[in-house]
Amino acid sequence: MAKQINMAKQIDCLFCKIANKKTDTEIIYEDEDFSAFYDIKPKAPIHILIVPKKHFESIIEIEENGDIEILGKILAFAAKLAKKFNIENGYRLQFNQGKKAGQEIDHLHLHLLGFK
Repeated sequence: MAKQINMAKQIDCLFCKIANKKTDTEIIYEDEDFSAFYDIKPKAPIHILIVPKKHFESIIEIEENGDIEILGKILAFAAKLAKKFNIENGYRLQFNQGKKAGQEIDHLHLHLLGFK
């Protein structure tokens, strides 16, 4: 039952649609695991969202599914992006877990906030 609910949420998930190129959002960088695009409400001069292509609603779901290695991969992906955008000397990485912490989309994502 949980798998069916997850699949239904994935079909309606905005970030899944973006990662699968079902929107006109510009993907600025991607690999087999992640897509990256600019945040539409930037909080820094460079504000990029990094989204796993596999649907996870939150960090809690990663642990429950035994996919913890994805967290290391997302951090390495963020470091590549920081270098690509010449911000490796000044950036912040931020996960928001749950609505109370500011998570607006129910799909795990990492904010890369860069300062030049």
